[in-house]
Amino acid sequence: MSRILDQRILLLAISFLTSLQSTKVLSEWKKCGDRECETAMSRVQATTDYLGPDCRYLNFKTGEEIMVYSKLSRKNENLWTGSKGKDFGYFPKDAVKVEEVFIAEEVEVLTKETDFLCLHGDKYAFE
Repeated sequence: MSRILDQRILLLAISFLTSLQSTKVLSEWKKCGDRECETAMSRVQATTDYLGPDCRYLNFKTGEEIMVYSKLSRKNENLWTGSKGKDFGYFPKDAVKVEEVFIAEEVEVLTKETDFLCLHGDKYAFE
């Protein structure tokens, strides 16, 4: 009985730590093609397979095309935000190569709480 309880406590701790990680602010600033970050900045192609650490990240395979909508800046310049089909999320810029640039002049704006939204089942988690 105590072994089952120990396992449940361990699973609860892991679940709690995972949910904390998935609501962490990745950067306070981002660069976009417009003030609302609605315009695609570029089209990139994956140069490697990528599987993100949580649901905020975009998973992809080598060769897939991704539309880039924003790039985190200042604190964390390695992550870009984009979409592949109906999927949307963060990914490392080093995992892609730029194929086509749509916006040459980037606008730096503050991130919003909703930029770091992570959907777990039917619940939304914010920092």
